[in-house]
Amino acid sequence: MASASTTASQYSGDIDLLCINTIRTLSMDAVQKANSGHPGTPMAMAPVAYTVWQDFLNYDPADANWPNRDRFVLSVGHASMLLYSLIHLAGVRAVNEYEDRDAPALTIEDLQHFRQLDSKTPGHPEYRLTSGVETTTGPLGQGCGNSVGLAMAQRFLARRYNKPGFELFDYHVFVLAGDGDMMEGVSSEAASVAGHLKLGNLTWIYDSNHITIEGSTELAFDEDVDARFAAYGWDVQHVDDANDLGAMKTALAHAKSVSDRPCFIKVHSVIGYGAPKKAGTNKAHGEALGEEEVRGTKRAYGWPEESSFLVPDHVYQHFADGIGKRGAARRGAWLSLLARYKTAYPELAAELEMMNQHDLPHGWDADIPTFQADAKGLASRDSSQKILNAIASRVPWMLGGAADLAPSTKSNMTFAGADSFEAGHYGGRNLHFGIREHAMGSICNGLALSALRPYGSGFLIFSDYMKPPIRLSAIMELPVLYIFTHDSIGVGEDGPTHQPIEQLVSLRSIPGMIVLRPGDANEVAEAWRYVMTLKERPACLVLSRQPMPTLDRNKYALASGLKHGAYILAEAQGGDPQVILMATGTELNLAVGAYETLKSEGIRARVVSFPSWELFESQPAEYRHNILPPHVTARVSIEQGSTIGWDRYIGSSGAAIGMHSFGASAPLPALLKKFGFTPEAVIDVARKQAGRG
Repeated sequence: MASASTTASQYSGDIDLLCINTIRTLSMDAVQKANSGHPGTPMAMAPVAYTVWQDFLNYDPADANWPNRDRFVLSVGHASMLLYSLIHLAGVRAVNEYEDRDAPALTIEDLQHFRQLDSKTPGHPEYRLTSGVETTTGPLGQGCGNSVGLAMAQRFLARRYNKPGFELFDYHVFVLAGDGDMMEGVSSEAASVAGHLKLGNLTWIYDSNHITIEGSTELAFDEDVDARFAAYGWDVQHVDDANDLGAMKTALAHAKSVSDRPCFIKVHSVIGYGAPKKAGTNKAHGEALGEEEVRGTKRAYGWPEESSFLVPDHVYQHFADGIGKRGAARRGAWLSLLARYKTAYPELAAELEMMNQHDLPHGWDADIPTFQADAKGLASRDSSQKILNAIASRVPWMLGGAADLAPSTKSNMTFAGADSFEAGHYGGRNLHFGIREHAMGSICNGLALSALRPYGSGFLIFSDYMKPPIRLSAIMELPVLYIFTHDSIGVGEDGPTHQPIEQLVSLRSIPGMIVLRPGDANEVAEAWRYVMTLKERPACLVLSRQPMPTLDRNKYALASGLKHGAYILAEAQGGDPQVILMATGTELNLAVGAYETLKSEGIRARVVSFPSWELFESQPAEYRHNILPPHVTARVSIEQGSTIGWDRYIGSSGAAIGMHSFGASAPLPALLKKFGFTPEAVIDVARKQAGRG
């Protein structure tokens, strides 16, 4: 078997090609060993990715979390071995909490365990698991959407924190995308946003290899992608051959020089480049090449055919002399700049420290209002806006917006200086996503990946349009806040297309997601107080369009019980409860009204406000059993949504008042009567549960 030094000598004078073929063969070997994965794109795009990393990326492998590093996003997440090979060869060090810190982020042994249980090289790149992975990708288009958030974050940070002589934030975002990304709608939404905002710090590199899993893209995709991006307002370039390093360098240098619009580089490649039988076919896309084809490909590369996971001499040093030296110099200069900045602008420097630690400023919650008892009350979207503005005015790195629904979701920041984030005015904190829910979620993830505190808002029914990025928020443990209003059949005349039924249970089913549906204005305040402290979990605030009474907290329990997920709002008098009423949101007032009637009839009832299943499940068993005593089996849940899941709390003999069908178009009073959300209906069910019916 040829040695690493022999292989290096065969490439004498062409260290670039030696490094490129090292990336290719490491990717092939890992996929072949796992007998699972996608070898074709790493083989095709190794020259492009190598050029970005070795010649352009301002990135210090010694500190993969350096705040002003350039970002490289592999939106074609199935080509994960391309990224893993680069991380290994560049000598990226581990910095994440789940890793052995200051060790190599990825060793050869890690590459050999590609796609295995507990491996640091999973099938698709996972943020937090592996240093050097900027975001979790795999669902196509998501990396593209994240990248727009990353680029927006740079513009915001630069506008707020850069000062004359102190350019702290000037990083660039590079994305490697493919045909699948171009087909997914989220990338089109995100590209439209980026063009509108003139994000000159963003470059997408499009691998146009004309192959998908089913075969040629001619089966389903023949549009002029260049014209589409030109129409979005992007600078568009072509590289005719992915192996032409000179052309790639010229294109990237041009992209870095453009400051008034994002750049799109279309690169033509051959998937599975070098494979004697499978190059240029879908057989190189989603499966291992096979031992014979791997040997044939290595033969075509002039590589030892029987070698496995071979890294020739000089490859590591070449990366160290390129990205390593450049990144260390840039980071060192930045740290010196930051030290001087701390002296010149101590308050802003303290903000940056808090932001990067996911901490909150002292007194961030000092202005959260307390709401007085009011029978008419407020819609929870209205109380939320008051609280949002009270908090955001004290947290300068909080920004967010809506999918063209801010006047309805009440999600605008209205205090002086909030302003709109727009092209040329990147210090604004109100984001305008347009009618692009999917991109909104992906962009918010990118903002959170930059240590900002983003929120996105819309109608609860339209959470379906953005489920993929919501799910990825949870997978990545990002503290993104989703504000969803118009949360029930209370939408009324808009009818079943706009009345959410299954959305609540869908959001609750996401592991790691906190869903809160507060029952009055003071619960909304406590919900905000809780979600702002989250550092590694996303949350959904589910709010009403219609008013709900503000409860008298001198008569009923304090809303601070919300942090437990469920708490006793009103207690049975004179003994154990004969029936427990559980409710969320606007239905909490129904439960309270029923409680008062039942009490007058001598029925001992308990009301449990139940704004969050997830928080309740995280409480000790003793607390949960105190709220819902196992021996009290007469239970009623009240919620204007699907009843799926409530059986966990009402038990086999309890009753769930909820929605068992879609809604209808009608004024709200008629809907409440039709679907059983009236005091009379609730009282009747409660009496039966208590044995009085």
